[in-house]
Amino acid sequence: MQKEIILIKNGELALKGLNRATFEDVLIKNIRKRIKPLGDFEYRKEQSTVSVIPVSEAVDMDEVSERVGRVFGIARYSRALQVQKDMDEIKKNAPAYLENQLMFAKTFKVEAKRSDKKFPLTSPEISAEVGGAILSAFPHLKVDVRNPEIVVTVEIREKFAFIRGNQLKGAGGLPTGTSGKATVLISGGIDSPVAAFMMAKRGLVLNAVHFASPPYTSPQSEDKVHRLLKKVASYSGNITLFTVGFTEIQEAIRDNCPEDMFTLIMRRFMMRIASSIAEKEDSKALITGESLGQVASQTLSAIACTDAAASMPVFRPLIGNDKDEIITVSRKIDTFDISIEPFEDCCTVFTPKHPKTKPTLQMLTEAEQNLDTDALLQRALENTKVTVVGF
Repeated sequence: MQKEIILIKNGELALKGLNRATFEDVLIKNIRKRIKPLGDFEYRKEQSTVSVIPVSEAVDMDEVSERVGRVFGIARYSRALQVQKDMDEIKKNAPAYLENQLMFAKTFKVEAKRSDKKFPLTSPEISAEVGGAILSAFPHLKVDVRNPEIVVTVEIREKFAFIRGNQLKGAGGLPTGTSGKATVLISGGIDSPVAAFMMAKRGLVLNAVHFASPPYTSPQSEDKVHRLLKKVASYSGNITLFTVGFTEIQEAIRDNCPEDMFTLIMRRFMMRIASSIAEKEDSKALITGESLGQVASQTLSAIACTDAAASMPVFRPLIGNDKDEIITVSRKIDTFDISIEPFEDCCTVFTPKHPKTKPTLQMLTEAEQNLDTDALLQRALENTKVTVVGF
């Protein structure tokens, strides 16, 4: 029976040894969640490949392919035609199924993989016959075994044969949920959504904390964060967002602390609040979008002082990246255009003219003595909204 399916290669999971099956099961669960709205599917694991087989009629395979391509844990994938293990069927269907790729190409080659050793033809014989059928249908093509534009692959397995063209690059990384949970401090800028994406790619479930300071920040600023997280969630799955009312804390810092320390004290409060939320949510680390030396609050001294306020590890996946490298990833995951919209977040409120770049922890703790820290933190946590941002 002919049927178009998705063949998935899971790449890095092959290194997981005895735990590999567990990782593959999580990967399949994540794929199932992502494409469930599109129909019913059967899933098979065999020979380092996961097969996604439509059961429903009239499934939109373009949309299935698009969603599968964003699931972490997939190194490569391809759409393939499942046919009977019969050479006449294979030769008839290969040119027809791959017509849209072959008609615009100049060169190709055929690779055959014969896991069913009882099949009467050898792999070279299968390649030769299918190659001949393709050349008959597309006489403009030339065979190039070293650097072809299109690699046509025919796989002979236990029950069926599969025909596919070039493989597509997957999202890579590890399946979401295999590395635990972490909480990202998300602003409306370019960096933090990229940091969230990069850590989700390592198998983390994400929560997010955003700090809003009305009336200094607008509802459009919060909406911007929701849209940024939705882009990340298209790869990671659902993200629980905690939006913290931060106005009172920022005004208290402005009124009671030295101006050159405003930003650093603000970030220490953010770390305390995010740590508190993360602990309640069984999150084991915080994530920020800081890059060493990018701004005054991201010098080595400033980062050390900020970390001292956190109660758990802080991951900074962008720490060694320059802005161009970060922007490249933001364009890839489609967050850049949202990030540059002119709706400012709370990090731009009360920004000092001459921020301190070489602070010490003693300086900051002395400056914070003018604040009722515990009461400010408690009221901010009470003034927190919780929403789920879906993919």
